[in-house]
Amino acid sequence: MRLLLVEDDVKIARFVSKGLKEAGFAVDHMKNGEDGLHLALTEPYDAAVIDIMLPKTDGLTLIEEMRKNQVNTPVLILSAKRTVDDRVRGLQTGGDDYLTKPFAFSELLARLQALIRRSAGTVNPSELVVGDLILNIQTRKVTRSGRKIELKPLEFSLLEYLMRNAGQVVSKTMIMEHVWDYHFNTQTNVVEARICCLRDKIDRDFEKKMIHTIRGVGYALKETA
Repeated sequence: MRLLLVEDDVKIARFVSKGLKEAGFAVDHMKNGEDGLHLALTEPYDAAVIDIMLPKTDGLTLIEEMRKNQVNTPVLILSAKRTVDDRVRGLQTGGDDYLTKPFAFSELLARLQALIRRSAGTVNPSELVVGDLILNIQTRKVTRSGRKIELKPLEFSLLEYLMRNAGQVVSKTMIMEHVWDYHFNTQTNVVEARICCLRDKIDRDFEKKMIHTIRGVGYALKETA
């Protein structure tokens, strides 16, 4: 999952970015609202964390511009402003949730995961299931036919993206946009390499193969061939 973080406090940004990356997110961090708005309008994100007090363009204006431009990315507002009026204004502007500083990272992560689930229309709050393949978002446990599969963080993120789009073809560019950050070198063959490693772990010991290459188009994860 790919996330936009717009936060000018270096310590908070470093703390949040580190935690989100450890949780499997690809994180793009901007220090001011102007740059944050540019990315929000031009890049695809699964969620955004936006501070209110930002240089150049404040957070509420950023969110307003996103909504005016039909960008429906779920937004978690971060703010030191704690009054009810401040929270109401943030939500009325177009924010989807509001978290006051200081905060526990575990709460921020849980709120983000809830926003993404609601946006994706996921019924089960913690699991993605395709056939006999089960991925638990909270415990980061993956099993197929009850057999535990050990995945590295990027492999987990890649599988999560494929499972959220099960039955659909996703291109190499789409995968890069959602699993890697925008600084990533698109000229490398890292997607092919990661797909190969993931296929080796998900499909190698099973008769039915789930990860399919759609030649010239991309990849699809399907319950049956």
